Amino acid sequence: MNDDPTGTPTRRAALKLLDAVLRRGVPLEAAMDAACGELDRGDDRAFAHAIAAETLRRLPDLDALIDTATERDLPPDAKARFALRIALVQALSLNTPHHAAISTVLPLLDGGPRKLVHGVFGTLMKQGVALPDPPRLPEAVEARWAASWSKDAVEAARRSIAAPPPVDLTLKPGLDTAEWAARLEGVSLAPGHVRIPAGRRIFDLDGYYEGAWWVQDLAATLPVRLVGEGKGRRALDLCAAPGGKTMQLAAAGWNVTAVDMSEPRIERLRENLERTRLTAEVVVHDAETFAAPAFDAVLLDAPCSATGIFRRHVEVLYRATPRIIADMAALQERLIDHAASLVAPGGTLIYAVCSLEADEGEQIAKGFIARNSTDWALDPVAADELPTGFVPDKVGRVRVRPGAIAEQGGADGFFIVRFRRLVGSSRVG
Repeated sequence: MNDDPTGTPTRRAALKLLDAVLRRGVPLEAAMDAACGELDRGDDRAFAHAIAAETLRRLPDLDALIDTATERDLPPDAKARFALRIALVQALSLNTPHHAAISTVLPLLDGGPRKLVHGVFGTLMKQGVALPDPPRLPEAVEARWAASWSKDAVEAARRSIAAPPPVDLTLKPGLDTAEWAARLEGVSLAPGHVRIPAGRRIFDLDGYYEGAWWVQDLAATLPVRLVGEGKGRRALDLCAAPGGKTMQLAAAGWNVTAVDMSEPRIERLRENLERTRLTAEVVVHDAETFAAPAFDAVLLDAPCSATGIFRRHVEVLYRATPRIIADMAALQERLIDHAASLVAPGGTLIYAVCSLEADEGEQIAKGFIARNSTDWALDPVAADELPTGFVPDKVGRVRVRPGAIAEQGGADGFFIVRFRRLVGSSRVG
């Protein structure tokens, strides 16, 4: 008979999630099925996810507290440290009663570590400790972003991870934004875009099954906004899944070909197209080798470190090591050159990444023009092409940094640049 306190399996699942993210580099969502396989109830799975996500959001501060109460620092991957993180985040951030927070993690340990964890937790609770607000980012990330952007950007990033962000919905063309904001109990964020509070079940929202909208952060809509109306012309969406930009292009009148090499993600794209009653040619293929007659517009939302989506997926701050960033930048360099070869003379190339790393954004754009200056030109973005709160830089590129539209709930980090293939050009590279 199992004498573990009620709720222990949920904490065990949270421990597995954290282990998958921090030791093996697995995305939190991708780890859910394996880590939560023993949980039958959806509420238990959701709470395990909440514990893991909040632990990651508060990790530097949790570790700092733990280190004040131990004679010697516990190794980063010590099971006792993982158990203390889970117990503390429940007690200090998730409003779990102290006795439940500790009693449900002790069964995860054996022998001496159990006594250590109980003692450290008790000491910290007696001291009346609290987590700082806003949370700190990992030290290496704070140093990198301060150097690239500013200390103010780091402070804005810290504020933005203090709580789960709101959810943005892109409306199909022709729908009244104010009307749908009222129907969805949200706010109008921009024409055709509604923002709702975090935590609501997407499937239960008005208009979901009718395909009236799709989930898409406002910053993620910017690349397609800069392509313009299709009027039946041909557009290629490379690395397209799960399909937000494909649906935008189709809704804007483009004849779209959507390419992605991931079968599961392509299946989600097809489901999204079916639900929204939008059409596109969907191709499972590696974007690096895809070949077709030239397109009027090519959109490359390139694979990247994804540090720009840290508000929603805070684990990227731990997964995006300097090695990963360098590898992604090298891949983007290859992809942008190949994408350019698929654009017709006079056509448009949009390069975008949901990254806050200059090596993956600005440096890739600079390198592309340096290699191809006789055939390509930067097509500067004008301020009136962007929603309120977003501005191009001095040369006409778009960099969405931490703190953008903070008063409205923030936005994901992005870099977007638009190029024009010169008429008469015949080569790339």
